[in-house]
Amino acid sequence: MKLVEKFPNNAFINYQCAGSFDIIGEETKAIPYYKNAIKLGLPAKELQGAFLGLGSTYRTIGEYKKSKNLFAKGMKQFPKNRALQTFYAMTLYNLNEHDKAMELLLIIDTTNDAEIMRYRRAIKFYSDKLDEKWID
Repeated sequence: MKLVEKFPNNAFINYQCAGSFDIIGEETKAIPYYKNAIKLGLPAKELQGAFLGLGSTYRTIGEYKKSKNLFAKGMKQFPKNRALQTFYAMTLYNLNEHDKAMELLLIIDTTNDAEIMRYRRAIKFYSDKLDEKWID
């Protein structure tokens, strides 16, 4: 937080601050930092992580339409990122778009995609908690 106060226009610091709030379970506090990091501009790898973090945060607090729109934007920019697609599928589930969600999720247990493997633990964690909301 002190670094963000000192360097408010540093996208990477905003991104790290958002991730820190996510890790400690304070999702709603992460939102403005993710949004600012995306707006300020991040390198491709971190930008993909910011799309995933913010989209997932919106989903876990019940902001499903915001989540869907953000994931769609991220997938348009990074069409080969399977992790974005997988978290997007969770959002589709919450929006009762089950057919599309299942179509995307069928790849999870049959893939060696590095991005999905990177988030495999989180995906598995949420798999039976898709209806829960985390609001701090």
